[in-house]
Amino acid sequence: MSDARERVRAHLLEHSVRRGDFVLKSGRPSTWFIDSKKTICAPEVMVDFATLMLERIPSDATAVGGLTMGADGASFITAGIAATMGRNLRAFSVRKEVKDHGAGGRIAGTLEPGDRVVVTEDTVTRGTSLLEAAHVIREFGAEVILLLAVVDRGGTAASMAAQEGWKFDALYTAADLGFIDQEK
Repeated sequence: MSDARERVRAHLLEHSVRRGDFVLKSGRPSTWFIDSKKTICAPEVMVDFATLMLERIPSDATAVGGLTMGADGASFITAGIAATMGRNLRAFSVRKEVKDHGAGGRIAGTLEPGDRVVVTEDTVTRGTSLLEAAHVIREFGAEVILLLAVVDRGGTAASMAAQEGWKFDALYTAADLGFIDQEK
């Protein structure tokens, strides 16, 4: 495991994972919960995190984003760090609903029709937020080339993405974080 990968993993375990009794967005009970934004947005691992994301983002990608709030930190930080390396990635958010004033629509940021997009999300179980964002992006006229989560709890994200013809990847799995039973 690279030093950057281990630093981000250790930060996730120390600052983002909580143990107890939780009900996930999916409605399922769990004995652990992860708020990976506490790591994504932490200055001490922000560059490491973005570097790991950029290692997974195809070189022909032109934009990164996803459904607000889960994608915002990952997308904006990754695009910002990419810019310091001379790699230009547009960053954007997909609103949860259509904005009915101003320019309207569900896309906020710099997404352009024809962009090759990596759709991001912080933590996924089922993958519904990733897929919702990907559909909006496709309807906007951009091409989805990868769905990329920070943490995959081990649910249905990969199979749901495959059914749509999209590749799914994650920086970390539940097993990577020590949750061998991958309780959903």
